[in-house]
Amino acid sequence: MRPSASEADSPDRAPANRLAREKSPYLLQHAHNPVDWYPWGDEAFARARAESRPLFLSIGYSTCHWCHVMERESFEDAEVAAALNAEFVCIKVDREERPDVDRVYMTALQAMGMGGGWPLNAFLTPELHPFFGGTYFPPRTRGGRPGLIDVARRVGEVWRTQRPEVEESGRRIIEALETLRRPESGPAEREPLFASCATALARSADHTHGGFGASPKFPSVVNLDFLLRWWARDRAARPEPLDLVVRQLEHMAAGGIHDHLGGGFHRYSTDAEWLVPHFEKMLYDQAQLAWSFLDASLAAGRGDFAETARGIFRYVARDLTSPGGAFHSAEDADSEGEEGRFYVWTPAQLEALLAPVDAALVADAYDVTAGGNFEHGASILHRVRDAKALAARHGLPAAAVELRLDAARAKLLAARGGRVRPHLDDKIIAAWNGLMIAAMARGARTLDEPEWGARAATAAEWVWTHLVHDDGARVARRWREGEAAGAGQLDDYAALAFGFLELYQATFDPVWLERAERLTAVMIERFFDPEDGAFFESPPGDPSITVRMKDDFDGAEIAGNSLAALVVQQLATLLDRAAWRDVAKRTFDYYARRLRQHAVAMPRMLVAMDVEQAAPRHVVVAGDPAASDSRALIREHRRRFLPHDVLLVVPPGEAGRRLAALVPFTSALVPRDRRATAYVCIDYSCRLPVTDPAAFAAQLDDPSPKTARAGQSN
Repeated sequence: MRPSASEADSPDRAPANRLAREKSPYLLQHAHNPVDWYPWGDEAFARARAESRPLFLSIGYSTCHWCHVMERESFEDAEVAAALNAEFVCIKVDREERPDVDRVYMTALQAMGMGGGWPLNAFLTPELHPFFGGTYFPPRTRGGRPGLIDVARRVGEVWRTQRPEVEESGRRIIEALETLRRPESGPAEREPLFASCATALARSADHTHGGFGASPKFPSVVNLDFLLRWWARDRAARPEPLDLVVRQLEHMAAGGIHDHLGGGFHRYSTDAEWLVPHFEKMLYDQAQLAWSFLDASLAAGRGDFAETARGIFRYVARDLTSPGGAFHSAEDADSEGEEGRFYVWTPAQLEALLAPVDAALVADAYDVTAGGNFEHGASILHRVRDAKALAARHGLPAAAVELRLDAARAKLLAARGGRVRPHLDDKIIAAWNGLMIAAMARGARTLDEPEWGARAATAAEWVWTHLVHDDGARVARRWREGEAAGAGQLDDYAALAFGFLELYQATFDPVWLERAERLTAVMIERFFDPEDGAFFESPPGDPSITVRMKDDFDGAEIAGNSLAALVVQQLATLLDRAAWRDVAKRTFDYYARRLRQHAVAMPRMLVAMDVEQAAPRHVVVAGDPAASDSRALIREHRRRFLPHDVLLVVPPGEAGRRLAALVPFTSALVPRDRRATAYVCIDYSCRLPVTDPAAFAAQLDDPSPKTARAGQSN
């Protein structure tokens, strides 16, 4: 049972405001606030200009715990609403629907030294220039934290008495944001950035619990992506990067941040040990963590990591998949007014559902105690003992322990399904679906489980039908309740192209390569900056976006430029597009200069640069992908961690001709002696074709593909 996004039909709710007409679950959560909310748009802007009022802009998202707190405490408070309504035109924005709006004002507040995070609250002039703001405001001043009533009254007074100074301050802030995107001068060297990032990550790594920094501790999957590729450059001489990846994934998989019953991972850990999370679950986290567990399973030979990835996919398939097969955005942290209530357990609850021996085993394995490790004496499940230790403590055969735990977890999951579930944010976001399509496609390849490729293809087809229009010429940001809306951002185009490229390698259906090529062409046309290089994160033509930003941070969500640069570089090499190589090079030049002093800010951009630095390698299997001899060669490739490769399969018939139309050199690569044949082509020169998997393996393992391309520019 889930609560609705907006309990609009409840008789005890206040009258609806304008947000009741919106589709966003986050905006609908505020549809009955006494605050006179507007959505972002011309109606609000026109009123602010007509009445010479400043704007109060509040940004959040539907599964944000502190956004819920501020709504309950402040935006449902009549006195707060009166203060805001008297002084401002009030606007609510869902950051997931409008990342362009969020990006401008988040950057502005950080530049003003006013912090960052959500809820984000900013005060703007009628020209949309920010001049003050902050994150969480309680309704009334307490504990040194200013209350929203006092802030609203003071800002209103300053606007009335010092308006010219306020407007000048806002103009200067926008001018400062404009300067942030300008290119820097100097050499655009790539190679020093890799060592600099690796050194910074090693310095900040938690060698006890895994991860980076102290607390709160985020998955920071972009760091793991980079470290795996840094390790892959010289695997024998440089084991430390892989060790950092393995340590973090081990501790996360054992920790409370991992949902040990339902699969998937929570948003982040409030402590250094990965024990107590903020319990929301985001689609983009599931996708990126699945990549990391899959890649590390290959790099480190860890079957347990592969099983964790399966758990992520099972969770997404069960709880985040729409009836049409696309993927919903997130699940909330809260249920029944409490964070984490859905996920925690007491010994009595275990004993009521399980046989005594199994209740004791689960409690001992997952640290469920009478005192608890969370609020109200409840316990967050986290794995504290392995099967061998549990067998000794409970007098059971070691082989029986995991079997009993598997059966017990299934019973607990079924029982948990009867609890009041956290709110589901069921909007479908193009970029996040692209990431999960990529993850499931990679899962199909790595795990040799076609089910995940089929699910990825179903989602991709749904997205292409409902969110991609005019044969790829236009992408909508989100879909909900029959409505596709919002101009696609850079990450929407880049993530979908990336997902389709990964999906091609899972299915070998050339339609996905064709669609990746089409989206990339449109992305370059709409977002690339031909004057200064790199990509704008927001599309052209929206006058309400005062600055088109170029993101320079890979965080929980990968910067659009990092994904775009990777896709352009991969396809430029694969499809032999000289103009696209130049687009990628100019993007790398732009960021190489910006990252000289802080390379660790964009690990995923370095992943893309690493592809550029490597000698181009094309791996082709000529043969029917469903035939046993082809599958043997494909499996030989897939069981390795080869991050630079794009595997092409040239099938007979129409599919092979369609592939050759995109990648002309494949038309000359044919089966030999009526057997599937593998070709490894390095720097546009192919080695001898082979039909034997062992011979293919020897070519794949040859170290020469690691050398840099001759004449590679810095």
